[in-house]
Amino acid sequence: MKKLRIALIPGDGIGPEQTEATIAVLEAVQQRFGFDIDFVKVEAGDECYRKTGEALPEDTIEAIKNTDAILKGPVGEMARDVVVRLRLMFKLYANIRPAKSYPGIECLRPDIDLVIVRENTEDLYKGIEFTLDESAIAIRVITASGSRDIAEYAFKLARVRNRKRRVTIVHKANVMRVTDGLFREVCFNVSRGYPDIEVDELYVDAAAMNLIRKPQEFDVLVTTNMFGDILSDEAAQLVGGLGVAPSANIGRDFALFEPVHGSAPDIAGKQIANPCSMILSSKMMLEYFGERTGLNKYFEAAEKIECGFIKTLKSGLTTPDLGGRSKTLEVGKAIAKTIIEGV
Repeated sequence: MKKLRIALIPGDGIGPEQTEATIAVLEAVQQRFGFDIDFVKVEAGDECYRKTGEALPEDTIEAIKNTDAILKGPVGEMARDVVVRLRLMFKLYANIRPAKSYPGIECLRPDIDLVIVRENTEDLYKGIEFTLDESAIAIRVITASGSRDIAEYAFKLARVRNRKRRVTIVHKANVMRVTDGLFREVCFNVSRGYPDIEVDELYVDAAAMNLIRKPQEFDVLVTTNMFGDILSDEAAQLVGGLGVAPSANIGRDFALFEPVHGSAPDIAGKQIANPCSMILSSKMMLEYFGERTGLNKYFEAAEKIECGFIKTLKSGLTTPDLGGRSKTLEVGKAIAKTIIEGV
């Protein structure tokens, strides 16, 4: 089995604490499954900027280029200069954000299991803004190729998940007729290549409403960059909050895995942050390597992380955001223990 080199960005605020807990889990995975993982620690973010004058230094970029993927903790105010830049640099066009109900967590419903597939490199996140007289103007970029790529990913994911086998296209083409009109048209064109997958559509405001009214009916939602960012935060709140919200940024040859939330500097250093968003992101990382290599061991390891997470939840060993009193590292070590003991 190939040795994996993972670029590790601890991040800012609660990031280093979450990273420590996540590494405890991944070390347990290595011990049980015999993986050879080399963690290459690199710096990026607010603290890095204060020390070097750069949020994403060139030596960090060069180190990342020699790795197989990035596992990243949350970054503070410099997030746009780090994660958005990395997404564009490595063409990580698909942002995958699952929202799933787990036992032991207060959720809107116990049967939520959906994934938001968000286009990750276009839209207003291109950052093309300028002033004209007394107006501020932002340019929204939607391309046929970018829309096609994200639609293909969404339909393939619906097939692999094999749950409801449905993709919901989310847009606002009744108002933004050119940009969202193009996105909608391309998505429906792609759907013709997946006759086994049901397809429907919702305006983004209706999607936001129905995420609360009937989230159990969704399977895979595909949408543009800004809409996906907003809807995925809403979806996370349905299943316990951002503390259990992982994400993956996927490209053709590289990937980045990170919690959805920010760096929460107000609770940094107190060991009360929930590490599970980053731990579940590491689970998605192992699934990615399973898909890339075809090796079932990666999928088995990912499943053990999720099983360990569920067992720990059921035991009541949780951080304060989920109603418990456990420390950040304590949760990570508890999940690691279940993996080693063969949960």
